[in-house]
Amino acid sequence: MKNVVLAIVALGLMAGSCDTPPTPPVNNPPVSNTPVANSNNSNINTNAPLNTNTPTTPPKEKPKAQSSCDPNYSGCVPIASDVDCAGGSGNGPAYTGRVNVIGSDIYDLDRDGDGVACE
Repeated sequence: MKNVVLAIVALGLMAGSCDTPPTPPVNNPPVSNTPVANSNNSNINTNAPLNTNTPTTPPKEKPKAQSSCDPNYSGCVPIASDVDCAGGSGNGPAYTGRVNVIGSDIYDLDRDGDGVACE
């Protein structure tokens, strides 16, 4: 009979039937992965989600001012319907001084083809 009592006592201890009552389950609110604002001010809704939106594209660059100089020449040859060498026999409407041709000589300013216009 001692063996039966010991077995019952041992089973009771293993099953948590000691003098301490079992701890009731904790009733926690559901967990959310949404970030929330954190503030010590009680007037602020601390359950409001944080703005986590970040721009995915870089800000647009300001458009560059269009140059009034033709990119085919070093120095500034104005963009016009016709450009002639200053002091020459051309009738314009635009004129330029000595410049280097670095692209197409669209105004035919480099008569000898050496890369230097209006020499």
